[in-house]
Amino acid sequence: MNGKRKRWIWGAAAAAALILVALGSQSLGKPGGISLNRSVSAAETSGQTVNQGRPAPNFNLKDTKGNAVSLADFKGEKVYVKFWASWCPICLAGLDEINQLSGQQHDYKVLTIVSPGYNGEQSEADFVSWFSKRGYDNMEVLLDEGGSLAKQFGVRGYPTSFYIGSDGVLAKSVPGHNPNDLIAQTIDSIH
Repeated sequence: MNGKRKRWIWGAAAAAALILVALGSQSLGKPGGISLNRSVSAAETSGQTVNQGRPAPNFNLKDTKGNAVSLADFKGEKVYVKFWASWCPICLAGLDEINQLSGQQHDYKVLTIVSPGYNGEQSEADFVSWFSKRGYDNMEVLLDEGGSLAKQFGVRGYPTSFYIGSDGVLAKSVPGHNPNDLIAQTIDSIH
């Protein structure tokens, strides 16, 4: 890719990220947005450290190879979840970085989710064919056919990152691109 095109993609990505941050900050506490209100849990009353937020929506999805993946598979672990779309230039510009992160050893799980047939995303078969030719062999891409999970998480734009604590609490959501160093810092800041 030539330098001029790279600068254009990153410029567009930065502009879109600013828009998503503005929209995301307005969505806190609104229907479909992330609520910062929470109730006192049994873990809190027993003196254990917990994250603030609501329980992350559980899911059972398949990946691009047809393997079943459930959030329950990672009980007791921190999980980084990135919702993205194949038509999103910011998402595409960050695929190399998320592929690199996915190939490293961590004390947390990295998952990415695409919603075929929802919000302009191509069909499942077309997406799987398209993605298989991209060479991102480290990334685990889960397929949320029709976008029901994206709706449960309150995704308003792409990309959007969610940080799930080892207690299963949706501790933080961040619209826009998250570079790998920010992902690591955010994961370290939750329990």
